[in-house]
Amino acid sequence: MVRWEGSGDVADVTAPVRGIDAVLARMRALGAGWPERDGVAVFNRVYLTVTEEVDRQVDTGRFPDAHAAITLDVRFAGRYLAAADAVAAGGRPPASWRPLFQFRRHPGVRPLQFALAGINAHIGHDLALAVVDACRTLGCEPASLEDEFDRVGEILTALEERVREELMPGPDLLQVADPLIHLAGSWSLERARDAAWCAARALWALRDLPGLAGEFADRMDAAAGCAGRLLLTPLPD
Repeated sequence: MVRWEGSGDVADVTAPVRGIDAVLARMRALGAGWPERDGVAVFNRVYLTVTEEVDRQVDTGRFPDAHAAITLDVRFAGRYLAAADAVAAGGRPPASWRPLFQFRRHPGVRPLQFALAGINAHIGHDLALAVVDACRTLGCEPASLEDEFDRVGEILTALEERVREELMPGPDLLQVADPLIHLAGSWSLERARDAAWCAARALWALRDLPGLAGEFADRMDAAAGCAGRLLLTPLPD
């Protein structure tokens, strides 16, 4: 049984999807059912673009180990899809995801904030657990996935830059952009990625100590949730 109350559970709770095509299909289906301005829909569009790019790069041989890359990508996406499924079923998602789902329709939160809050939850909580999930599936150590981890990180970094450019208000809305720039600048994808890699290695080292590993993951989950709540601070019109 999936344990959501202790939302940093290190058990594999990924949604039952098989392959990147299935992940893409589920993301598109979710997006089709949400209003365009919905905060989760904003993140879903961003993440769909990331997954499409991973799929393209797998097909063109850009990953050193395609099977490992697909496994990591599917496990990673499955964490987000499981959170969305939990909410749809009336349950509670991990603490890292709760701010985005709670504030998804708040009129004072801008699209860029929704996008960054979703990226924060996914990197700050899901990524480390996805590495552990993938290692268990592949029977390898985290070091064996470092090249795939770094390549996915490069895709995320490039997309984050584009998201910031596209979703930041124009010069005619500087009264909104000023506090938005402050909020957006307070969070770093690069630092979040580095922390996720360290957390993945720590969780793997603790794999034979499930109680301690679960406590570590819970603290990581709570920290990502706190950062997400700050990123979603409503801004004045």
